[in-house]
Amino acid sequence: MIGGAAATLLSFLALAWTREIVHGFLGLFGADPESHSVKVVSICFAIGWVCLLDVSINVVQAGIRAFIVDNAPTHQQEDANAWAGVILGIGSVLGYLSGYVNLPKILPFFGNTQFKVLSVITCIALGGTVLISSVFITERNPRRDGPPPTGDMGVIAFFKQVYRSARRLSPQIRKVCEVQFFNWIGWFPFLFYITTYIGQLHVNPIFRAHPDMSPKEIDDAWESATRIGSFALLIFAITSFSSNMLLPFLVVPTYRAPPTLKGSNSFHSTRSAHRNGNQSAEPSGTPLPMSASMTSFFPPPPDEASHSRLTRLLSLAQIPWLTLRRAWFLSHLLFALCMALTFFITTPLQATILSGVVGLSWALSLWAPFALISAEISKRDVAARKTGGVNDDQAGVVLGLHNVAISAPQIVATLVSSVIFRIAQKPRGEPGDNSVGWVMRFGGLAALVAAYMTSRLSEDGKGQDEEVKETVEANGERRGSDAV
Repeated sequence: MIGGAAATLLSFLALAWTREIVHGFLGLFGADPESHSVKVVSICFAIGWVCLLDVSINVVQAGIRAFIVDNAPTHQQEDANAWAGVILGIGSVLGYLSGYVNLPKILPFFGNTQFKVLSVITCIALGGTVLISSVFITERNPRRDGPPPTGDMGVIAFFKQVYRSARRLSPQIRKVCEVQFFNWIGWFPFLFYITTYIGQLHVNPIFRAHPDMSPKEIDDAWESATRIGSFALLIFAITSFSSNMLLPFLVVPTYRAPPTLKGSNSFHSTRSAHRNGNQSAEPSGTPLPMSASMTSFFPPPPDEASHSRLTRLLSLAQIPWLTLRRAWFLSHLLFALCMALTFFITTPLQATILSGVVGLSWALSLWAPFALISAEISKRDVAARKTGGVNDDQAGVVLGLHNVAISAPQIVATLVSSVIFRIAQKPRGEPGDNSVGWVMRFGGLAALVAAYMTSRLSEDGKGQDEEVKETVEANGERRGSDAV
């Protein structure tokens, strides 16, 4: 996590100051900063750092999610991941708001462009939060799991371990990854092109009224359209953040707290028991009458009677049939419906409202899959420690495979989008270009497939305890035979 954060910070700073770095270095050899060769080198330099940034961000994300898995017991995985979604929502809102502020004027000592100032702020925020988490959160002692595996620990052994983990993924985690594959085929077109889609709706009447606009006038029209599209993304982020705050109060939790810990729903009161391998921290697999996520949003009451009243009050907000899996399933249907509504959207205002509604689905995409995977990993880890078996579902490896299931659809979505643009896109400056709308509708079809895959997920872990124990014991036997 620290290594990924360091690479991310370095990438941001290098990208923000690409021009100065390349011009300064090549200037030592007398190169003209305005020459074509210097521009080509600058582009290649930036591409290299973008590639590193893409890799390092995935490392940070997987590390942070694994941090949650390792430090929260099974019954609080939904709670912890809900809070992660809330923090992500805050970051998104602040990020989009920053686009409306003249940052170089406010913080000139951070840089003379918007991107430079944003990069410095990002580095301070990411570096500071990762440092605080690493210093103040103590991970479970790995020595409690027995001696480390012997043998070759090189690069080839690492990829062998990843391959074994991919083959031995639990059915629940495998299904979540399958859902994510189609889910992100749908999300990538929306996230990439929603600004362009809304901008096109804004410029359509302008292009119809002025069919002979000059290239500069077209650029000016699109600049205004981009600001309108950015505002829609701000609404999208605000809706997502609000949903992340509200949904934990409505969704029925998947696992209940252990009986010995029911007196306190505080995250801190159960974290140490989980980290030390307390056997009572294993979930029973039945729902709580009241979500653990709810009480953790508030400071603990001073006495047990107040706690009981708070529990009863918050339980009234809970929808009995709305489990996390069903909420995620409905979010796919909502996203597909919104993409189908693009057939009837004709104004930027309508598209902005549509973006706000889609924010609800985005909130669940940031919460549900990570909570389901984290709870499964945690549950299997507890079973492995109890039975003395081996849990191949290591948090870092599994979440890395999950990141592959998220990243791979980007290639599919890009290829399909390219074909659609090739067929349907009109020349720049012509009204009525609906190619982006067709790309987003393709994403809606992928969301329907994701909804079907979500319906195949296990509801609440019932009947899975024996399967978990058998799997970790079988993994231990296979690991032993491999060593022989």
